[in-house]
Amino acid sequence: MKRLLLLGGGHAHVHVLQVLARSRPADASVMMITPYARQMYSGMVPGLVAGHYAVDDCAIALRPLAEAAGVELIEGSAVALDAATRHVTLADGRVAGYEWLSLDIGSVMARDTIPGAREHGLFVRPIEAFIALLPALWKLAGSRALDVAVIGGGAAGFELALALQHRLCAGQPESGQARIVLVTGGGPPLQGYPAAVIARGQQVLRDRRITVLPEACSAIHADHLLLANGARVACDAPVLALPSSPAPWLTGSGLALDARGYVRTQATLQSVSHSEVLAAGDIASRDDSPHPRSGVYAVRAGPPLAANLLAALAGLPLAAHVPQRRTLNLLSCGRREAIVAWGGLQAQGRWAWWWKDRIDRGFIARYRR
Repeated sequence: MKRLLLLGGGHAHVHVLQVLARSRPADASVMMITPYARQMYSGMVPGLVAGHYAVDDCAIALRPLAEAAGVELIEGSAVALDAATRHVTLADGRVAGYEWLSLDIGSVMARDTIPGAREHGLFVRPIEAFIALLPALWKLAGSRALDVAVIGGGAAGFELALALQHRLCAGQPESGQARIVLVTGGGPPLQGYPAAVIARGQQVLRDRRITVLPEACSAIHADHLLLANGARVACDAPVLALPSSPAPWLTGSGLALDARGYVRTQATLQSVSHSEVLAAGDIASRDDSPHPRSGVYAVRAGPPLAANLLAALAGLPLAAHVPQRRTLNLLSCGRREAIVAWGGLQAQGRWAWWWKDRIDRGFIARYRR
């Protein structure tokens, strides 16, 4: 039996499971190892925080997909990979071997980048841990007005600041039920987006009376933040939407990694150093076609990854995957409103939120059994 190990239950691997349910080779043994038996769709998390979705609306159950595909699903977290011996070690000491390995483990957030973050911060990733903390935050908000700081000026920080404002202030910025601060780390929110999108984002934040502080957070304490300029900011709940990092255990894996520690891959999604290892989603770094790490690229990598894994098991050549040059970006704005960006085009409105909602719900429905 040929052994295929799917490590991680990310967006691309969800599609792989669906394909295997239709056409799994009879001579292949497939195992999936993932920390959680469901995949939380990251694109719907701001809507969940805002109160537009329930948790189940945003989740894809992996076990029914695995059972339909004849895939053994193991709940566990990898702590080591030895690419030379083709073994993955789990946190509980178990070891899994493979002939072919597919990595779709996403990315993590470093816990110790900001002093005090590990003790006091609400990290957005892993998403399962973040959503488990939300009920306590809602309960605390019901007892008194809160000072909430979102740390991180990217798309995630922007969307979560607006989602929290909507949830805690019931869509009424003047109600004073919560004070939301967005700490960007330097520069305006949404850096990297077109200037017109940044301008729209800044206007939405002003309209919602969210204070934007273009400074880096240097320390987090129980009741306040310290900024790099020496300022103190009152804070009851620091939400960390920091830039992602690769899993630290990849460093000793033997796989070729880029300067940041992500797995370097070819056009076929194979590791540049170990052809029996494929990688997709946030953990992968394309040598030939660099692109941003986002859910859009992870989702689009699902079909070519599945096709190449089937080809690998059949002993056939693998095909190149060419990522799209432009992606559709839909940024939710707390209320049922969104900013849409496509290349140099941008717009904003309730219609954009309904468009995003339709796309997101459609993605979830595609993998429901």
